[in-house]
Amino acid sequence: KELANLCRRRGFNVFYDESGSIGRRYRRMDEVGTPFCCCIDFDTIENGTVTIRYRDDPLKVVDRMKIEDIPAFLDKQCELDMV
Repeated sequence: KELANLCRRRGFNVFYDESGSIGRRYRRMDEVGTPFCCCIDFDTIENGTVTIRYRDDPLKVVDRMKIEDIPAFLDKQCELDMV
């Protein structure tokens, strides 16, 4: 929830989901066209990093990055999409 709140404060539209398996969550987000999904897991608890998955290429996963770096990463990705 910390990451969701951080991104909301930066103006991103965020959907937080912790129900069902990770595969089902990804499919739900694919259906509605969510461009990026952040996965919080046991490594997040240990080192404060998350995995980001791209909607358009489900096998393409960004290296784990720190939670506080996610908003800047999303800002950059949105700029690239607008060019």
